Amino acid sequence: MVREFIYFSQKARTSGNWQDNDLMKAGRMDIVCNVIIACLFLSHKIREDIHLHLIFNGPPNPPMHLEFISNENMPISKKDVAGLIKRMLYKCKENKRTEVFPGCFIEKKSFTKLAEELTKQDKNIFILDKKGDSLRNEKDLTNSVFVLGDHDGLPKKDIKRYKNRISIGKRIYFASQTLVIINNELDLREEREILS
Repeated sequence: MVREFIYFSQKARTSGNWQDNDLMKAGRMDIVCNVIIACLFLSHKIREDIHLHLIFNGPPNPPMHLEFISNENMPISKKDVAGLIKRMLYKCKENKRTEVFPGCFIEKKSFTKLAEELTKQDKNIFILDKKGDSLRNEKDLTNSVFVLGDHDGLPKKDIKRYKNRISIGKRIYFASQTLVIINNELDLREEREILS
């Protein structure tokens, strides 16, 4: 089962002209790198069941949609994540979805447009919210998309239409930690299915 996630960053830079040694000044690109690593990587391997969408809404050219479809040929390592993002941002073309590397795509697209497209594909959109229903109590998570934001949160006017709210608990975790928790819950469910 493919797991699908959307991470929204209000300030992440939408051009590649930032310094690799100061990711915080690139609209908290350090958080973006942690999200990618937490979502795509296991120890000594890349997960092969992840579809990760990143929406960057920072200057100078928002919005930007970076897409990672994990596979064994994905040319990414933990130390290269920031460089990969920069190269992808430089390759964006107007009105075109461009595959920069195997499984790595970029295009101009807003959160609203992406969520609408996923809804038309009959995906269940789950907004991460500490007041939502417990992830562990949710019986069916197949065909789901989990949406989370950076430290500035999600665009309120855009998420109002999505009623499904899901929680990993009352404490507020880093976005990267949240992805690890969700992946772990889905891993455990798959293991139980195999054993039953």
